[in-house]
Amino acid sequence: MKLLFSIFMTFFKLSPITFGGGYAMIPVIQREVVEEKRWLDEEDVTDVFALSGSIPGAIAINAATFIGYRIAGIPGAAAATIGVMIPTFSIVAVLSFFYLFFSTHPKVEAAFEGIRPAVVALIVYAAWKMRRSAIVDKTTFIVAASAFVCLLFLHLHPVLVIVLGALSGVLLIGARDRLGMRTAIDDHEKQPDYFMGADI
Repeated sequence: MKLLFSIFMTFFKLSPITFGGGYAMIPVIQREVVEEKRWLDEEDVTDVFALSGSIPGAIAINAATFIGYRIAGIPGAAAATIGVMIPTFSIVAVLSFFYLFFSTHPKVEAAFEGIRPAVVALIVYAAWKMRRSAIVDKTTFIVAASAFVCLLFLHLHPVLVIVLGALSGVLLIGARDRLGMRTAIDDHEKQPDYFMGADI
């Protein structure tokens, strides 16, 4: 129960202080889960965010659910999900009421002018932090660069880009294995399956 309460309070605390939501929450969650609590390592968290962004739903809630499950199974997933949703729901309900009356106020508009670039900075910071475990060799660099080009210039749907990334990873790693070339995954120990869940 102590672990479940800690998971709940961690995400309950993170949710209301992370402006921008979604991808802007990644560096905050990463710092808390990896550096502060040491529940998961950086590679685990990177995989969780990749999986969370490739399925329907808000990435912050998906990530909280997966991380909670990885730490303490189904009870952990429930604790993390409830923890991240309660503050968000409450704040959105209150802000929606006040936004109707103050959305055109000069100071409110000025505040949003500052919040928007700050959110962009958070997302860029998250990408910079995740690069160490995501881009580990020339193959992964090529996949990342190709995905960026597809999103920026070809305007492909993000889900399609993720699917193409998965396929290219399987094909490229398979080709390198057949050629007898070492890959980055050969240098990592096998990570535990996310869907096994840890004991509470």
